[in-house]
Amino acid sequence: MKNFMILTESIDYIERNLCEPITRADIANHCFVSLSMLEKLYRYALSLSIKTYISKRRMTQAAKDIAREGSSITDTAMKYQYGSVEVFSRAFKRVWNVNPSEFKDKWKFTGIFPKINYEFKEGDDLYMARKRVDMSEAYDFFKEQKGSCVLCFDIQNLTAFNNISSRAGDLAILEMASRIDNAADDNMLLLRIGGDEFALVTGLYDYEIARELSEKVLSRNGEAIVFEGRELPLSLWCGITRIPESLRYSEFFTEMHTAISESKI
Repeated sequence: MKNFMILTESIDYIERNLCEPITRADIANHCFVSLSMLEKLYRYALSLSIKTYISKRRMTQAAKDIAREGSSITDTAMKYQYGSVEVFSRAFKRVWNVNPSEFKDKWKFTGIFPKINYEFKEGDDLYMARKRVDMSEAYDFFKEQKGSCVLCFDIQNLTAFNNISSRAGDLAILEMASRIDNAADDNMLLLRIGGDEFALVTGLYDYEIARELSEKVLSRNGEAIVFEGRELPLSLWCGITRIPESLRYSEFFTEMHTAISESKI
């Protein structure tokens, strides 16, 4: 329980200071633990270093600033504590696989690495505590779309990519998001709801039309991504659910994951 509280407090502290010049030592001091202990918690629970977690969160927020608010690359770099546009652009490309100057032409989606919210249940250890993403920004959108279809996607055998390297896994997840994003209309909302799980809130009430949209994405199954000269075929699962009329976040989150599980049967 103590480790769980340390991790959640550190994540919240990072979130409050994404635009400030925080260091890993600052975070550890805030949580009253050693830096080595905090790094171990991150690698155990998230399979990420603290530095990587901060970078992914900053580049996710930076994408929103560039795409939604029209912020300049220079202003965005300074906002997220990068000393030069060149350093910022390299960090941005590591996450999005495109330069920030190219982003708006290639993506509508901006939430590649949402804030992680942990749900702890008595008896769970830190690793087993369920990781959920923060979907609070989308709650009003959900309420407006009650009863509409949600397409829930998952990668087939992500382990094969991660066994090559974590970078290969990240690239597979990014390609997955790109395929969904390209098929979605501008008025649809794409969310990352887990490690390799995405939900597309379609606003469609006709199940067959929603299914046709899912088939459009799945028609690209087997197409390869290229990683360090290797062609790696990528395929997705897709399940369909609806936003419940009585919207409760925890139940809806579970229903989306259930839809994914049932698509694999």
